[in-house]
Amino acid sequence: MSNKEFLSLSKTYRKYSIDISEQRASEFFKEMRRRRTVRDFSTRPVPRGIIENCLRTAATAPSGANIQPWNFVVVSDPSVKRQIHEEAEKIEHEFYTAEATQKWVEALKALHTGPSKPFLKTAPYLIVIFAELYGLLPNGKKQKYYYVKESIGIATGMLITAIHHAGLASLTYTPYKMGFLNKILSRPVNEKPFMILVAGYPADEAVVPNITRKPFEEITSFV
Repeated sequence: MSNKEFLSLSKTYRKYSIDISEQRASEFFKEMRRRRTVRDFSTRPVPRGIIENCLRTAATAPSGANIQPWNFVVVSDPSVKRQIHEEAEKIEHEFYTAEATQKWVEALKALHTGPSKPFLKTAPYLIVIFAELYGLLPNGKKQKYYYVKESIGIATGMLITAIHHAGLASLTYTPYKMGFLNKILSRPVNEKPFMILVAGYPADEAVVPNITRKPFEEITSFV
C-alpha cells in the first residue's frame, strides 16, 4: 500500500473519552434541534467568507467513488435573483392552480405557503445546487457517475447544518420544474438542478410554524 495513496487515520480521526463523546453528541443535538426553515429573510448582508466556509464544509461530504458530483452556484447579483424569482413564480402559479397537484397544495396549507416567493429577492444568497449526472470526457463521451442523488443529498444536509452552525437561516426550495435554472445560470447539459438553498439572516418579524417532530421511538429501531 503506497503512503501517497493513503493517510494514517490519526491525521483525520480524533478520539474522545466516552464522557466527552456523550457531551458533544448531546450539545450538538441541542443546537440542531433549534434549526428551523425560515421563509422571511432580512436584506442584511452576509460576509461572503461565511458562505464560502459553509460550502467548504459541504464539499467534505462522502460521495460515490469520491466523484464529488456537485456544483454550488452562489447567486447574490440582484438582477440574477430577480430573473430566478420571476421564473419561479410563473412555475409556482402553474403548480398551485393545476388540478393534478391539489392534494399536494392541500398538504402545504398547514405551512402557509403559496405561489409568492419573495425570499428569492430579499435573501442575500441563493445557493443553487446542481447534481452532475455524468462526466463529460474530452472526446465527448460520457463518464458514468455513481450514487449521485445520495451524494448530493448528504452534501446538502451538511451545507444546511453548516449554515445553521454559522448563525444563519436557510430555506430548502424546490420548484417542481427547475430547468430554467440551467438557462439562467448557464450550466451544462450534464448538470441537473437539485435545490435552491436560500441563505441569510431571518427578518426581525420572521415566525415559523409550530410543528412537532415524530417521536424518537417511532423513527428509530435498534436491532
